[in-house]
Amino acid sequence: MSRFEIKMPKLGESITEGTIISWSVQVGDVIKEDDVLFEVNTAKVSAEIPSPVEGKVVEILFKEGDTVAVGTVVAIVDIGGENSEDEGSVETLQSSATDESVAVVSKAASEETPQVKAVKSEEERWYSPVVLQLAREAGIQPKELDTIPGTGYQGRVSKKDIKSYIVRKQSGGTTTAQPAAKPSPQPVASVAPQPVATAPARSSAKPAATPEVQRTAPASGTFSAEGVEVKEMDRVRKVIADHMVMSKHTSPHVTNVVEVDVTKLVKWRDKNKDAFLRREGVKLTYMPAITEAVAKALAAYPQVNVSVEGYNILFKKHINVGIAVSLNDGNLIVPVVRDADRLNLNGLAVAIDSLALKARDNKLMPDDISGGTFTITNFGTFKSLFGTPIINQPQVAILGVGFIEKKPAVIETPEGDVIAIRHKMYLSLSYDHRVVDGSLGGNFLYFIKDYLENWKE
Repeated sequence: MSRFEIKMPKLGESITEGTIISWSVQVGDVIKEDDVLFEVNTAKVSAEIPSPVEGKVVEILFKEGDTVAVGTVVAIVDIGGENSEDEGSVETLQSSATDESVAVVSKAASEETPQVKAVKSEEERWYSPVVLQLAREAGIQPKELDTIPGTGYQGRVSKKDIKSYIVRKQSGGTTTAQPAAKPSPQPVASVAPQPVATAPARSSAKPAATPEVQRTAPASGTFSAEGVEVKEMDRVRKVIADHMVMSKHTSPHVTNVVEVDVTKLVKWRDKNKDAFLRREGVKLTYMPAITEAVAKALAAYPQVNVSVEGYNILFKKHINVGIAVSLNDGNLIVPVVRDADRLNLNGLAVAIDSLALKARDNKLMPDDISGGTFTITNFGTFKSLFGTPIINQPQVAILGVGFIEKKPAVIETPEGDVIAIRHKMYLSLSYDHRVVDGSLGGNFLYFIKDYLENWKE
């Protein structure tokens, strides 16, 4: 028979594995091209994977709940007729690193049982952003980094590996490492998500007379002697945790806060929200107006619409605004409104509502969460006055939006100063002080304040 290998596709930049949520087919099923085979969940998105061929499902190599590396064979489809059993050909479905669609890219004559292969070859090892950042700060060149043995999944260099190597190097210990061994194929059944490596203590210096005590963390779901339940983070929370630590480690954060009188905006929304809902089919919130103000500010101050690469500043031609969305499972994701400066208020409202619904229904695609150049996070949703948000790397700034509340304020009138009830909120801007100084950050934030305070009703 002619065997076609279905492999775990790559569903976004930096995605190296996915968890099979459910199978839509069983062994023996006859499928058509574009029939859904299985649903996969990654750290960023969930997606239904269609079949690029028609045929009969002859093998399913992983069960629901298994986490599988990108490029690993997950199923085999017989695409030949009864007379093709002697052909012995295998066609392979692989993922493209530059296109999220899956395509037939190779043929190989083999009838062996498919085995797990490394995501990257020895000559093309994969490193997490945290590992690369630590290596850069320690002056470790790529060739030297390639020689460090890894203890992570499929031989990857973990944060613990690179930190241990740096400590040995700085202390004058032996640092000459042999080339990292190419991981040998493992049986399919052995694939499982690896636990997150525990970061070493901040200081390795200890008194010579004091022996170091080894502590073993209790297994997830168990109770320690103190009655504390231990639960391992899910995969999405692990990615968020690593990303936040990396951001604070990468960018020197500075946060500015301003108070904004949004009375005109509140009155405008109250006046137009019912008609807007009837006309556009979505609720009119304050976020489209805030996003419009941000897009105008980014156009006026393009130095904020950048990223940093070494000592180079990369100016972005598109203004793509990400808006943080809280998910039902307690995690967070940031879908992106592309070319926000080219959309009017109606377009922004529809785009934001659509992305939020897709995020909560777990239907975001890779394009929906990539390419952001600036992020907005809404603390006001949780009745918080303001916060100091962490920059969403590789961006250089993020805006925090606080809760709108009524306050007494001094208003200047021709007859003199009076005290009136006004609608006010706080905006906080965290920015990367490597490329955004206080003057730029302050002017950028004031532009947004001024735009919202002078909202045209």
